Amino acid sequence: MSTDLLGKSALVSGASRGIGKAVAAELLRRGANVVITARKPEPLEEAAAELRALGHQGQVVALAGNSGDAESRAAAVERAVSEFGSLDILINNTGINPIYGALMDADLDAVRKIFDVNVVAALGYIQEAYKAWMRDNGGAIVNVASVAGIRSSGVIAAYGASKAALIHLTDELAWQLGPKIRVNAVAPGVVKTKFADALYSADEERAAAVYPMKRLGVPEDVARLIAFLVSDEAAWITGETVRVDGGLLSTGGI
Repeated sequence: MSTDLLGKSALVSGASRGIGKAVAAELLRRGANVVITARKPEPLEEAAAELRALGHQGQVVALAGNSGDAESRAAAVERAVSEFGSLDILINNTGINPIYGALMDADLDAVRKIFDVNVVAALGYIQEAYKAWMRDNGGAIVNVASVAGIRSSGVIAAYGASKAALIHLTDELAWQLGPKIRVNAVAPGVVKTKFADALYSADEERAAAVYPMKRLGVPEDVARLIAFLVSDEAAWITGETVRVDGGLLSTGGI
């Protein structure tokens, strides 16, 4: 078992299920202590219990809060530092997508909400982590973007635009925060989670057929990449957006 993150602490947002919970599990497996946060308390506590049951060396703390709320972000960062003595790793995983289809039909309040949660809240978490720990001690940050932020889909257009903004935010912060803080992003294809259910559940075989790997992703595919990016093995990698998409964008489509 790898223990390359032993003694480090992490904060993972949107961690009650799916990719966020898998990331927390992988960081724990590698020895880190982890604060998980999500909006709904009951599912978050259930996730924390499942993570503790894995029996890894790292500790788990669950703190419910809305990523779009500044006080919740500050509380989560403060809890990590007070509980574990540091905040070495930040994973911005929270994301929403309440609208599908043509942008000409999009409700602008919903679009604002998407950008507020997917982009502004991520920056807010980074600001809090910077002030509380990383400015003086360094750290590693990973923003969870999407292939929809790299190539247009026509279906999840507002979401894709927000993820494109998150990718550019990653670039900007990488040079602003180096050399002590590394900032990277990952861009998954369709991953089998409740969040992405509408994109594949009607016909998973058909959805997977366009991927060179002939399957959809699972949360662990993304989690392992993120764990690498926050480890010392990736010490000279910053400002990158790494696709984890089963080769989807290699086909020229999405």
